[in-house]
Amino acid sequence: MEGVDFVFHAAALKQVPSCEFFPIEALRTNALGTENMLNAAMRAGVKRVVVLSTDKAVYPINAMGISKAMMEKLAVAKSRVAADKPVINITRYGNVMASRGSVIPLFLKQIQESKPIMVTDPNMTRFMMTIEDAVDLVLYAFTHGNPGDTFVQKAPAATIETLAKAIMKLLKTQCPINVIGTRHGEKLYETLLTREEMAVAEDMGGYYRVPSDKRDLNYALYFSEGSQEVGRVEDYNSHNTRRLEVPGMADLLMKLEIVQRAVRGERIEV
Repeated sequence: MEGVDFVFHAAALKQVPSCEFFPIEALRTNALGTENMLNAAMRAGVKRVVVLSTDKAVYPINAMGISKAMMEKLAVAKSRVAADKPVINITRYGNVMASRGSVIPLFLKQIQESKPIMVTDPNMTRFMMTIEDAVDLVLYAFTHGNPGDTFVQKAPAATIETLAKAIMKLLKTQCPINVIGTRHGEKLYETLLTREEMAVAEDMGGYYRVPSDKRDLNYALYFSEGSQEVGRVEDYNSHNTRRLEVPGMADLLMKLEIVQRAVRGERIEV
């Protein structure tokens, strides 16, 4: 960290089933690893740190999400004691299409090999983002963040069935869809902001900015004061965001280099 001005912390164990079987490794990398990084950044006088989180950290039900939720708590806690250096911000986003572990390369390969597409649950929804969207979110947080702020990008979502049909549409073919059931720790839909966060979120146009909770250890505030606003808002999840149908999903997929290659007839390896 010596001589470093800015840190973008993306290191993580993110494969949900693997983290379910080895939760201590998720904790060591995603939470304790972030603690080590933040301590080093603070000692070295780094100016800004952006840590990358995930929608799975919101209402977490799996080890990966729990470990990333703890990472977020660590980052906010450090932002309170870091004075003016470093400024620590959090970005939280959904699935980055065609990133490592994505189902998109797998679906492409299964179609090219004339195999059935293996779908966990056709009604499962996920936020859909390109790698460019994810980078834009990180840069936006880097440019606009105050200490402890969390940023999310407004993103469309689609069902897994819609995703599969859009890929078949682009490759001009039809394959059977086999439903195999959800894997360890999977949700039917993902959430980017809780109701509590939506109640205080600032709408920045294409993004939401959630300021850190400035309450201290005066516990009377937790018992004698509350917010009625929380009961009037919904969380921001992949079921209630803008839903893509097959044509819109196909247009978004065509932004991906791996999909463009498949459409040209190149073989896809996973």
